[in-house]
Amino acid sequence: MLILMKTGATAQQVDAVARFILDAGLKLEKSNGGAVTFSVSQNGARGKVAEDDVLKLPGVARIAHIKTPYKLSSREFQKADTVVQVGEVKIGAGFCIIAGPCSFEDREQALKIARAVKKSGVHLMRGGIYKPRTSPFSFQGLRERGVALLEELKRETGLSFVTEAVDEKSFDLLEPHADMLQIGARNMQNFELLKRASRSKKPILLKRGMSATLDELLMAADYVLSGGNMQVVLCERGIKTFTTHSRNTLDISAVPALKHLSHLPVIVDPSHATGDSRFVPAMALAIAASGSDGVMVEVHDDPAHALSDGEQALTLEAFAKLAPRLEAVARTSRG
Repeated sequence: MLILMKTGATAQQVDAVARFILDAGLKLEKSNGGAVTFSVSQNGARGKVAEDDVLKLPGVARIAHIKTPYKLSSREFQKADTVVQVGEVKIGAGFCIIAGPCSFEDREQALKIARAVKKSGVHLMRGGIYKPRTSPFSFQGLRERGVALLEELKRETGLSFVTEAVDEKSFDLLEPHADMLQIGARNMQNFELLKRASRSKKPILLKRGMSATLDELLMAADYVLSGGNMQVVLCERGIKTFTTHSRNTLDISAVPALKHLSHLPVIVDPSHATGDSRFVPAMALAIAASGSDGVMVEVHDDPAHALSDGEQALTLEAFAKLAPRLEAVARTSRG
């Protein structure tokens, strides 16, 4: 069972609950968030405790029984949908569009794309500063040099930005500057990075691993939630299958499934899922109709000469045509 303490419960009240559980011969794990949560289990212990006695303890808000292996991300834990605010964008309270290049390459490219996506109505831009690449010889991003560029883009355009942290060091560097930190597919089960994200006050965009089940994605989200950061957005970005016609297989069924299983917002990345810009508009429109909370699309001013993933990036003109169609389909699908 989970014991949820009231927001603002005193340290003395928290310690008293912990002592009560331990004295009863049970095991517990403590997570610190806006409110402290205790996960209580036998785990070889033989003790028992009466729930009514726990509820009488000062500072206790409620007790939750959750059968799924993921706890804090589950719909059993929280019935109401979570809304995550990133700048002006409320993810989970409508349909949001996130757009931008795979990687920021230089100042001129970044500013040109930022101004274009803003003109198309986008308020949250993506752009890689650190890029984990399959080949060690591929462009790895501007890295430390890109942080100053991120600040300039924010000043020039007023946009909010999501960018990827690839390890704890890059997370520390990016945290003061990014509006949202992304944990990519390759790092979905990098547990130390997830723990670092759990201590942040910045929203986290958590991408599904290339071979991960939905249960595994939600347990990864629990790592972030259990440390106190309740601002998590899930992202489906395609999974590895036997297919050869696209880079990955876009699992659109994950959207309604995750919305059923979890209270966290769900967005989809059709660019990485398909790996082919020809397929991105159709898949993005399908995503808008699926009940997704948003879509994240790669956009580039010159895809043919992009330093990373140009084959899946839309041109600025193609994105300008797609954006209003996405909004219209999303409005229709939501009634």
